[in-house]
Amino acid sequence: MSPDTARRLLEINRAFYEDHAREFSDTRSPSGSELEWIIPWVPARARVLDLGCGNGRVARLLAARGWGGSYVGVDASATLLDEAREGMTTPGAGSVSFLQCDVVNADPSAVLRQAGIAPLFDTVLLLALLHHIPTAQARQAMLGRAEGLMAPAGRILVSTWQFLDNERMRRKLVSWSVAGIDEGDVDPNDALLGWRGSGAYRYCHWIDTTELADLAGGAALKVAFATRAGGREGTLSLCAVLARGGSSRAAEV
Repeated sequence: MSPDTARRLLEINRAFYEDHAREFSDTRSPSGSELEWIIPWVPARARVLDLGCGNGRVARLLAARGWGGSYVGVDASATLLDEAREGMTTPGAGSVSFLQCDVVNADPSAVLRQAGIAPLFDTVLLLALLHHIPTAQARQAMLGRAEGLMAPAGRILVSTWQFLDNERMRRKLVSWSVAGIDEGDVDPNDALLGWRGSGAYRYCHWIDTTELADLAGGAALKVAFATRAGGREGTLSLCAVLARGGSSRAAEV
């Protein structure tokens, strides 16, 4: 994939979340198996960094559970961050803050330090984020940045949509021509997914268990646990726990 095409795909997603932020937020509640699978993997007093936090629904989920750690949500969308702050009506026992940063194109460490937050976390969340990043190189770089923000015994929790093996999601695929992109310019398993019949669409890449294990290994990580959760079928997302330890091969789930 050329750098120009990769930038175009990122711009498609940036525009989508800018134009449809509040409508998108209304579809993302702080419940459901696509989120609740993380609960056993978030220690009670953990320092949590949520990269691509969206409307902050993870923070609301943790607060509703009486969780007592510290949470930092980071996202590129100012509108979604406003939704996140407005949605924190359940205070919980922990501390919660939200910061703006384009985590795909920039290392959030500087933004964290400027806010007086040490960039060292027990749990780093990459939920429904990796599949929006074009090129394997950029996806691995994202994992590498996340690994650099982990405490020595920290973990990364990842979820990616399994849209190509989901009949309902496959019906949302739209032609590359709608975006003026030649299908030959994108990578295998790249796709555009339509949004609620509105004519809007997002870029997504299908990351299966093999690719996730390869990406993890390239960032000196291993897949410690993997399962499927989320969606109407309960299997829409591949959900995984990554730990330090080098290359691994995830079991099929």
